[in-house]
Amino acid sequence: MTRHALAVDVGGTKMEAALVTEDGTLVDGSRSRQATGREATPETLIAAVDAIVRHALAALPADAELVGAGIGSAGPVDRTDGTILPVNMPLAHGFGLVAAVRAAVTAVRGEELPTVLGHDGGALALAESWLGATREARASLSIVVSTGVGGGFVVAGAYVPGATGNAGHLGQVRREGGLTLEEIAAGPASAAWAREQGWQGATGEDLARDAAAGDAVARAAIERSARAVGEALADAATLVDLDVVAIGGGFSRVSDDYVDLVQQALTAHAVHPYSRRTRVVRSGLGDEGPLIGAAALVLR
Repeated sequence: MTRHALAVDVGGTKMEAALVTEDGTLVDGSRSRQATGREATPETLIAAVDAIVRHALAALPADAELVGAGIGSAGPVDRTDGTILPVNMPLAHGFGLVAAVRAAVTAVRGEELPTVLGHDGGALALAESWLGATREARASLSIVVSTGVGGGFVVAGAYVPGATGNAGHLGQVRREGGLTLEEIAAGPASAAWAREQGWQGATGEDLARDAAAGDAVARAAIERSARAVGEALADAATLVDLDVVAIGGGFSRVSDDYVDLVQQALTAHAVHPYSRRTRVVRSGLGDEGPLIGAAALVLR
C-alpha cells in the first residue's frame, strides 16, 4: 500500500491542493486551485479550502494509505495554534487554516487526519532538498519570488523551522530606504514601481512581455528586483554560510536571465570569499515544488 499525503499550498494569489505519493509524485487529476488575494476573508478561505480538498481526495486511489495533510502557507504562521497571519492577506490574520483543512477532510472521510503546518518558503526548501536543486548541498536556502517573497533553510539535510516555524522569512528583511525586500522585488511591487516611472502595463506578465520587446522601464524593474534579491541573499549567505540558493515562483521567470542577475548581485554584494562562492540556481521542481514540500512536511 503506497503512502500518500494531502498537500495544501496557500499563497497571496491562489491556494492549491493535490495528493502526493511517498516518492514525491503528484497524483493525476488531484490538483486544483482557488483564488485568494488581498480581499480574502476567513469565509472565502474556508470555502476555497473545502473545494480544493474535496477535489484532491476524490482522486485518492483505492489501495492508497492517506497518512496526513501537510500545509505550506504564506506567513507568518503559528504552528502551535494552526493559524496564519499572511502579509498579503490582511483580512485573514488569525485564520485557523489547520482547523479548516481538518474540517474539510473530516467532511469527506468522516475522520480527522494528522495535519502539519509550515510556511511556504520552508516547504519549498524541504522539497528542493528532497528532490530538487539543493539535494547535495550542506546548507541551502530556497526562495519564492512571486506575489510575495519567502524562503526556507535546510542545513545538514534537516529543515530548519526556527523557534516558531518562520525561519527564512526573507521577504520581510529591510532593504535600502526602509522598504522590505518584498516591497521592492515581488511581482506586484515591481509592476507598481514601473508604473511610477511611466510604464503603462499592469502585471508581472506585462513586464516580461514588454521587457522582451525592448521597453527600458520594464527591463529596469526586472533588474531592480533581481538586484534587491541578490543583495539580500548575499546577507543570508554571509550569515548562514550557504552552498546554494534555489529560486522559484512566478516572477522569477519574468526574464530568462533573472537568476543570472540575482547571482551577479549576490557575488558583487557579498563581503567574504565564502559567501561570494554561494551559487544561485533555478528551482528544480517548478510549480510543483510548493505542493511537494507541503507533502514532505508529513512524508519526510
